[in-house]
Amino acid sequence: MASTTTRPPASGTITTTTITAATTITTTTATTSTDALYRLLAWLSPAYPVGAYTYSHGLEAAVEEGAVRDRAALVAYVATALRDGAGRVDGALLAAAHRAMERGRMRALDEAAELGMAWRGTAETAVEAEAQGTAFLAVTLVAWPEPRLAAFAARHPRRIVHAVAFGSAAAAHGVALREAAFGYLSAFAANLVSAGVRLVPLGQTDGQVAMAALMPAVAASTAAALAARMSTLGTASPALDLVSIRHETQYTRLFRS
Repeated sequence: MASTTTRPPASGTITTTTITAATTITTTTATTSTDALYRLLAWLSPAYPVGAYTYSHGLEAAVEEGAVRDRAALVAYVATALRDGAGRVDGALLAAAHRAMERGRMRALDEAAELGMAWRGTAETAVEAEAQGTAFLAVTLVAWPEPRLAAFAARHPRRIVHAVAFGSAAAAHGVALREAAFGYLSAFAANLVSAGVRLVPLGQTDGQVAMAALMPAVAASTAAALAARMSTLGTASPALDLVSIRHETQYTRLFRS
């Protein structure tokens, strides 16, 4: 919105001055927001080459054992992973990495990376997190180069889990924390639902109904991630850890976890 002021100079004529700075600021803000949204959507796309489709997070073993045999059981499995398992930990790690990168606290960012590497209950879920983090950083640094992110990756070669890599990249590229966390957790849920559609098997419509049913769980997990304190963070999902362990020796497998 432009504002206009008038004043009578010494000569007696009237001079008009128009200020248009506010219009310029509004335009710049809108452009930045659109750029950040574009990056977020690209990173969350199934086409982004992180290999997420090769992991089931133990779901394959749960289906094999008959614990997940329909849509309701699939929704319960994914909701548990979001609320009490990897979703809870990863959401908090993402938030910690985002805040550290945004505030230029490189030591805190390195601590988030180290904690992320330690916080996995089974060998397969560790590979799932680390391999996706490595792949995400490799492609992101080529397609969306950023010096701070490159320096962070160089300090921890192949030792940054996906949530920490995603959170730090989001902050470096101006993606807001809440949107980054909600998007990441939504993609985590969608990948498990996609695996369930293939494994149970279920129809594509069942998969979308499951995603709709999981929206409150994703929203609650996002809120928990933003409020989490790393010093008191914990999880309690032993059943998910046990099926992940049994998946390591499952006779026939379609997924890596």
